[in-house]
Amino acid sequence: MQSVMSSGPSLEADSISILRSIIPGLESTKHKGQAGKIAVVGGCREYTGAPYFSAISALKIGADLSHVFCTKDAAPVIKSYSPELIVHPILEESYSIRDEEKSLISAKVIAEVEKWMDRFDCLVVGPGLGRDPFLLDCVSNIMKHARDCNVPMVIDGDGLYLVTNCLDLVSGYPLAVLTPNVNEYKRLVQKVLNSEVNDQNGTDQLLSLAKGIGGVTILRKGKSDFVSDGKTACAVSIYGSPRRCGGQGDILSGRFSIHIYYRRMCLFVL
Repeated sequence: MQSVMSSGPSLEADSISILRSIIPGLESTKHKGQAGKIAVVGGCREYTGAPYFSAISALKIGADLSHVFCTKDAAPVIKSYSPELIVHPILEESYSIRDEEKSLISAKVIAEVEKWMDRFDCLVVGPGLGRDPFLLDCVSNIMKHARDCNVPMVIDGDGLYLVTNCLDLVSGYPLAVLTPNVNEYKRLVQKVLNSEVNDQNGTDQLLSLAKGIGGVTILRKGKSDFVSDGKTACAVSIYGSPRRCGGQGDILSGRFSIHIYYRRMCLFVL
């Protein structure tokens, strides 16, 4: 991987070449699911658009199946957005359950996820998740189970809030990809490196951060996107839309999930 990538015709040609080497061709012998099965863990009362954007973008870029594990309140709304998504209304928030029910409901959530986990090629954790304590606790258990099953995870949105407060969920797990924006990155740097963001020496700091979390891959979003796995780093400075509206990060996380699957299929290492 190049240490630094600059924009221009050569980068565009390189990008096309890489994509062609990663993305599997369409063949008549393939069956449903062989182009990727993605699951998004997120979606609550307040946020139903984020998990939809993440799940549908994975489909649009080539995945065969896209699931969403969300709260019961969010499920009917997400189902109404698209018939292509497989929606599982299994998560609960604290307001809807009694304290004495929490352990039983948590066990039921994990049991339901366990039935599906070995079918997934990648999880996207965090879009529209919210910060309800009980919900986050359940998602923590889902992430632990995903690690046990060696399922790659893309962590975005409130999933990054969860990870920042419990680094053990991803520490030392090379199949985890974190996609922080400016504020999420700042919180990670403060937590892991006990310092402030240093834009003057941003690449070295990103390398240190990825190493500090145990070799996860970090995609730092910004004017130039920086990516590091703790061993090397690159910067992608192709300029996209100048808008920074809600939903762009969710679309990226969904697309990233299917790219991870393609790369694993082709033994391509980022």
